[in-house]
Amino acid sequence: MDAVWGAVLKIFGEYGASKCGLALIDYKSEEKLAILRVVHTEVETVRAAIALITKIKEKPAALHVLTVSGTIKALYKKLKQRG
Repeated sequence: MDAVWGAVLKIFGEYGASKCGLALIDYKSEEKLAILRVVHTEVETVRAAIALITKIKEKPAALHVLTVSGTIKALYKKLKQRG
């Protein structure tokens, strides 16, 4: 989560980061899956920041957005369908 916050802050500054309403909802380490909450008007802002993350704690990393949904319930349903 620190990497995402850092990327948003670096690119869009404190004002841009404050508009995102970014929050960690769930993290499953065994699946390497994180669910983030973002204000719907700022989804593209966060996606752009995520795309620019290349390192986490000085180790090479790549983050990928699997899906986006309007509600957490619908998101879990979409993820379940993916297998």
